[in-house]
Amino acid sequence: MENTATATWELDFEWLQVRHFVKDAMKRDTLPDMNAILFLVGVQELGRWKEGFTKEEKQDLMHIAVCELLCDEGYYEFVGRDGDGWPHYKALKPFPAKGAKEQGDYLKKKLIQYFQKSLIS
Repeated sequence: MENTATATWELDFEWLQVRHFVKDAMKRDTLPDMNAILFLVGVQELGRWKEGFTKEEKQDLMHIAVCELLCDEGYYEFVGRDGDGWPHYKALKPFPAKGAKEQGDYLKKKLIQYFQKSLIS
């Protein structure tokens, strides 16, 4: 039980660090939620910014982020870019259906790894 509590505390702490890093980098007053961070990762993977992404484009950008985060685990594979430069991925295996909290925690771990890798390289 103590190991789970320690792991949860560490995850919460590292996730808060990522949220503060993004808040400070974007010069915002409030901490971003997971969707905002997924959106930013999607923009990073797209490689360009524009004012006024449509709602559908924002959803696509969050999907790109999730695909990129799950590539290391073998759930998706990057297959290339379309004519407009948008990245595309192929699903390789289904993501195990888990509860919303467990999925959220898993994505937090992958986002933490993404930011740690991005800051180091």
